[in-house]
Amino acid sequence: MKFVKEGAELFIPDGKPVDEAVKRTTHMAISAHQDDIEIMAYHGILECFGKNDKWFAGVVVTNGAGSPRDDLYANYTDEEMQKVRKIEQKKAAYVGEYGSMALLNYTSSEVKDGKNNAVVNELKEIIEAACPQVVYTHNPADKHDTHVAVTIRVINAIRALPHEKSPERLYGCEVWRGLDWLNDEDKVMFDVSAHPNIAAAVLGVHDSQICGGKRYDLATEGRRRANATYAESHGTDNAEAMSYAMDLTPLIKDDSIDIGLYIKGYVDRFYNDIEKRLQKVL
Repeated sequence: MKFVKEGAELFIPDGKPVDEAVKRTTHMAISAHQDDIEIMAYHGILECFGKNDKWFAGVVVTNGAGSPRDDLYANYTDEEMQKVRKIEQKKAAYVGEYGSMALLNYTSSEVKDGKNNAVVNELKEIIEAACPQVVYTHNPADKHDTHVAVTIRVINAIRALPHEKSPERLYGCEVWRGLDWLNDEDKVMFDVSAHPNIAAAVLGVHDSQICGGKRYDLATEGRRRANATYAESHGTDNAEAMSYAMDLTPLIKDDSIDIGLYIKGYVDRFYNDIEKRLQKVL
């Protein structure tokens, strides 16, 4: 597999030949940064963990430069941080038994440039080679510009594929904005209660981010537990941990659907739900 950017690489944790490792993919997560996958797509990791007929593939689009740093990493340069973050992502891939881990090494500015077709074309090639059934990425309502840009690039990459190579499902997941605000009927609810030790491990190896002053490990566990508890107001908990996603599948099945209007539909339904609830008690 040839990559566009210098320094990009493909890591195969179990050492299988590249073609074999890539083609066995059933679930794929495409994220902006190192550690995003472990925050947003643990459901996919769980679906494949310890199984021989399901394999998880990770794709990180950017190089991880510009991240906050403190403690051990306080004086690291951007170049040094990029090296550290690559190593951490490989550690997560090994612990989580990923089938493959691609590190594409783009800058955030390149990803956010809507005129830069290189990202879309490369993602198209990767998805076409792996042919995953399920793809997880960021949700378009995320508040991080690079995350939203990756979402759009993923959607456009899949839209450029032949229909027979298109994934069956595309999910937009939680990182820099939770999705608990979605109406219940609009939520995709993933039970991620299993193997909490693996959930902690795959995120905990991203030490540069946690020591950098951001307790992503505790925040992510807290969000998942909160989602599980607050999922149902009149019933007991059915899961110990839950993550939410938007179903973006219609956007890859029908190219004519406007992405902005599709997301506006979620917001409008949320507002309508609030208005109806207020009218009941006013």
